[in-house]
This record gives sequence, C-alpha cells and structure tokens, in this order.
Amino acid sequence: MLLAALVLIPALGAVGAYGRPARHGLWLVSMAGVHLALVAGAWIALPAPILDGWIALDALGLVVLTVVSTLFLVVATYAVGYLRRERGGRGFASWLLAFLAAASLVAESHHLALLWVGMEGTTLALAPLIFHRRDRRSLEAVWKYLVISSVGIALALLGTFFLATAQGDLGPGNRPLVLEDLVAGAAQLHPAWLKAAFVFLLVGYGTKLGLAPMHTWKPDTYGEAPALVSALMAGGLTSCAFLGIARATEVVTAAGLVSFARPPLLAFGLLSLVVAAAFVIGQSDIKRLLAYSSVEHVGLLVLGLGIGGVGTYGSMLHLVNNAMVKGLLFLAAGNAALIASPRGLLRAAPASGALLLIGLFAVTGSPPFGMFLSELTILRAVLGGGHVWIAAAVLALLALIFIGIASMMLELLYGPNPAPAPAARESRWLLFGPAVLALGALVLGVAIPGPLQHLLSQAAGALGGSTP
Repeated sequence: MLLAALVLIPALGAVGAYGRPARHGLWLVSMAGVHLALVAGAWIALPAPILDGWIALDALGLVVLTVVSTLFLVVATYAVGYLRRERGGRGFASWLLAFLAAASLVAESHHLALLWVGMEGTTLALAPLIFHRRDRRSLEAVWKYLVISSVGIALALLGTFFLATAQGDLGPGNRPLVLEDLVAGAAQLHPAWLKAAFVFLLVGYGTKLGLAPMHTWKPDTYGEAPALVSALMAGGLTSCAFLGIARATEVVTAAGLVSFARPPLLAFGLLSLVVAAAFVIGQSDIKRLLAYSSVEHVGLLVLGLGIGGVGTYGSMLHLVNNAMVKGLLFLAAGNAALIASPRGLLRAAPASGALLLIGLFAVTGSPPFGMFLSELTILRAVLGGGHVWIAAAVLALLALIFIGIASMMLELLYGPNPAPAPAARESRWLLFGPAVLALGALVLGVAIPGPLQHLLSQAAGALGGSTP
C-alpha cells in the first residue's frame, strides 16, 4: 500500500488542489509533508513489490525518490510566499502535484516501459508551468521544451522496444521488461539488440537530462519558467532522467557489456562540460547561467557513471548535492527577481544575497560544501582508472566554469545599482527553503550521515560501482 500511496496521494492532491485555488500554498505544503513522511517510512523498511514486481523500490530508486520528495517540500514552502506576490493560476498547484506523482512513479518503476510512462508524465505536468507567464517568450520556451523532449522520449521508447526484443522469447516465470528479470537473465539477452537499446535509452533519457548536444531546451526553459519550477526541474526532473540512464546501465553491466557502455557515457559527460564552459562565459541572465551550470553537472553525473568503480558512488552523491544546490540557487535567484534588483543584491536583499553567495561557492565545488566531496570522488576515480588526460581536461573545464559563474554572480551581488533602494523586507517563506538547502549542502560536505552513505553505497553497487 505504501508504494501505491506515494503515487496516488499527490495525484489525488492534484485533483483536490484544482478546487481550492485560494489555498494553493498551504495545500502544497500539506501534500508534500505527507509524501515525505511516506518516503521516511520506506527508509525504515523497504516495502514489498506490488503489481507482479512492476512497482518496487530498491536503493537506487529510493535515492531518487528521497531527492524529489525533499526538494518538492522545499519548493512547496517557497510557493506559499511566492503565491502571495504572484498569481499562480487555478491549475498551478495541480500541475506541481501531478509532477510529484509522475516522478514518484519513475522512482518506483521496475518495469522499464512503466518508467517511460512516468517520464512522459513529468514532461506533460511541467509544460503548463513553463507557460506560466503566457507571453511570447514563455510560449516559445514551452514549445521548444515539448518538441525536443518529445523527440527524446520517442528515442527512449524505441530503446525500450529494443530491450524487449533483446529479451526475446521468455521462459517460464520471466516477466517482460521487469528489471530483476532483465538483470538475472542478462547473459541470455541478445547483445546486438541490447547495445542498440542502450544507445537509444542513453540519447533519449539524456535529452531529458540535458546532456550536450541535446541540452538546447534548457536555457530557454529554465529562463522563462518561474524560479520554483526551474528549481524542481534542475533537481527533480534531472534525477528522474538520470535514473532512466542508470537503469539501462544496470542491465548492460549485468550482461558484461560495460566496456561498450563506458565510451559514450564518457563522451557525453566531457562534451557537456565543454559546452557549459563555453556558454557560462559572458552570460548576463542568472537563470540562463544556472541552466548551463546544470549542463555541467549532468555531465559530471554521467562521467562518474562511465568511469565506474568509485566514480559511480561519486555520481550518486553528486545527484543529491546537485538537487540541493540547484534548488538553493534557483530559489535565491527567484527572490532577486521578485524584488526587481538586477545588481547590488546584497544591499537590496541581504538574506537572499547571502544565500546566493553561499550557492556560488557550493555550485562551483568549493570546500566545505558537498559538491566538493562528490566532484573530488569522481576525479579520484578518473585518476584511479589511469585517465590522466580526462582528469586534466575536467579540471581545466571546471576552472573556466568557476570563472564564468563567479564573474556574473559577483556582479549581481556587489555591482552598483543605478537606482539604489533601501533593503527590502524579505518573506520568511521565501527564505526558509533555500536556507534549509544551503545547510544540507554544507552538512554533506562535512560528514555524510551513515544511513545515507549506506544507501548510496547500495545504489552504486547495483550499478557495478564501489564505495571509497
């Protein structure tokens, strides 16, 4: 019942939210709190699979589910303050909760066709939220998002078909496209069809993830969507898309074809870092800057997955750090937009400015924040695998990205404002969520809690990785 409730409660909450637009913020917080409480119950004891194993929860799925649920609660608290300043529209909370339901389905799906359905659900739920402002630029952004995402999800569907073909005629007791049966019978999967499936799933879900060169929807979409929606996409949608790639990698690894999977993962990872480094330089819009920063970090995610070993653990840790830090930055940037302060944010809104400054150091992998630890773990794996040139290239690209992000954000924080105004009164609802995420990013850089470390180790082990 717990597994079903994790999907059904936000889905029913989406229906209920449509009938009470005046209380959207508090309704979101209550639904998000219930959902996170259910996730906490799954941490205590993993629930038994349901629907003949189509719906189940393992360590990898629980990591993604926890990330999405925690980030959604933070976004929900932010929405209370946001909706007091901006009109949300009747369906605003409904579409947010629909996204939570679809993302929960992705995390719980052990039938890979059902996982595809959940990913398509996240696409459809977010589209109306991107079109929130209903102007020409938001219309262009949502169409670009839908068209490119549709191509990606179509490729992922073809990859799912190829995977079913690789499974071939099923013996007694084998279930089509169920993860456990795919892994257990990986040696009997048809190698050529399995390789084709992996390529299509990587490109398809990589489009949703925002890997270069399939990233072109990100800058416009993140730039035009409300800040809380951008935060949910950069942390939650990214985690779901990475799970799709990780599931494909899990099957390929079990089939002994990891040597085939690593080169494209490394290539997409490095290309994403190159594109991010090229485009963060000279950016003048904070949300577009963060979009290219997101391209950088998804590149690091697949790079660690491609290196394998300790790098896989680094990717899982980076998944958690990325969600927290991107949520922090987008919400803090949203505060800057709400007070209409293009420069001198530390003077105009000291608390939001301080949070954005913390986010700057966190997102660039500076100690003592969690991203420093996860990036260091991935780099250690790269060097440990003998890939010295890859490590050198990654370090050089990270340095360029640091310069690009720091120059733009420091101008926003400290630059002269042509029309200075007294410090604005900042809503606690708009500060609480980013402050919690900033604290979380700091905690993970100092000491990873034992239960989380154990779960990350289990998730990395399922992908053929190891713990440092």
